[in-house]
This record gives sequence, structure tokens and C-alpha cells, in this order.
Amino acid sequence: MSDIAFDRVGRVFRRDGRDFPTLDNVTFAVRDREFVAIVGPSGCGKTTCLRMAAGLEFPTSGTVSVGARPVTRPGPDRAVVFQQFALFPWKTVHENIDFGLRAKGIPEAARRERIARQVELMSLQGYESAYPHQLSGGMQQRVAIARSYVLDPDVLLMDEPFGALDAQTRVVMQEELIKLSRVNPRTVLFITHAVEEAVYLADRVVVMTRRPGRIREIIDVAPVRKAENWDRFDRTEEVMDQESFVHLRTRIWRMLRGEQQPADSEALPTTGGVPS
Repeated sequence: MSDIAFDRVGRVFRRDGRDFPTLDNVTFAVRDREFVAIVGPSGCGKTTCLRMAAGLEFPTSGTVSVGARPVTRPGPDRAVVFQQFALFPWKTVHENIDFGLRAKGIPEAARRERIARQVELMSLQGYESAYPHQLSGGMQQRVAIARSYVLDPDVLLMDEPFGALDAQTRVVMQEELIKLSRVNPRTVLFITHAVEEAVYLADRVVVMTRRPGRIREIIDVAPVRKAENWDRFDRTEEVMDQESFVHLRTRIWRMLRGEQQPADSEALPTTGGVPS
């Protein structure tokens, strides 16, 4: 099992001798092979949740576990895809995807087979010898996702992976991720500011309050998707035109409107703070 569980998680950052709570009593779970998106106001602790699941940060109170084991460090069972593509600029597409496999000591023949599969799944055929600077933003993000999937992780943690892309490329990448998740399902925790993206991609959407972030509501999208048979549509815009989709999007937007930070709210670092 590769579920993710947050149990009464709190997180406090310390800055200039003062404590700033960023998460408070956060409890939710991502079931095995479920796709869960988190949305909420800036500074509510969305990325902090993901970083704790990755083992890059730790709660001040409560526990975060993956597969019923408390998270104490990063591990090969979890792969992270960030908004910045984080590719090695001096390595080709093939070499970037191959990097983690080499580190794990996987034999060359097996590496080539796994890389070829990911190249096909992410529509990167013909670009195996290209360098990142020769690729569009969307193609670079495809490489980043392929580099994560090729390691066959139980859990995929995605922090606004399409946030740096233009609108058209973002839609294409959403469609690619949907196709990939059907072919090769994983437990996914996905952070986004885009409500439409969350509703389109996720089985459930976790809506957070403003800082200190709490769970306001968890919206179950999967039953609506199944009842309305969204899968019959090939394109994102066709799904987003459906009345059921518009209803869910509007419901979440109304929640978020009520969670806007006051204009004079003090900014908090989202990473790198000192826990209290």
C-alpha cells in the first residue's frame, strides 16, 4: 500500500524571534493510487504539506506517514516534480531520464527498456539526444515527469508542475497527465492554484483555509466524473464545459473567495524557515 496520511499535523516557522503558524491540525489521507489535489490561498501551507510527504520538511506536531510508515527522510518510494523543471542542462533527454536509474544500479538493458517506455508515454520520440535548452517548456516538463515515473515510485508528489507553462501548453500537459495516470496509475498528491486544473485531474480536492492552513472541506470529484462519464471526452475544454464540472468549480471558488488573506497580512517563507 502507498497511501499518504496526515494526522493532526501542525507546522510553525520561526522568524526574527517570532512564531508563525502555517498549518494547524491538518488531517487527511491520499488512498493508494488515488489522485488528490490541494488548493488554497497563497501561504496556507500547500507546498509545506507536499514537502513533508517528501521528507524535505517535518511537522512541528502530528505525523505524516506513507504506507503506514512515518516519513523521516526522502526515499525511493516517492518522486517529486517541481514547478521548475530541474533538469540537468548538460545532459540529454535520455541521460536526464536515465540519471536515477543509474544511481539505483539498474543494468543497462533494463534501463534502456524503461526509458524507451517513458519516452513513448510522454511523446518524446525523436528528442532523446536533445538538451533541455533545445526543448520547449512543455517538453522539458514531460522529461521531468518521465524522470520521476521511470523510477517506478509508489507515490508521485507534484508541486504546481504546470504553473510555469503558457495556457495552451498547460492544457496539453493536463491531458497528457490524465492519459499517463490511466496507463500507469500512482498515488498522487498534486499542489495547484488553478481550481479548474484540480477538478479536472483529481479524484478528490482538498480545500484549505488561509494561514494557518486548516482543512476547510474535501470535495469528492470521482463519483461525479463517473456518473457524468467525463472520460468520454478527449479534450480538457469539453470536460470543463459540462454543467457538473462548472458546479464543482464554482463551489470551490466560492470557498476560496472567503479565504482571501487580508491585504496587510504578513508574508511567511514557504520553505526554509526554522520550525518551532
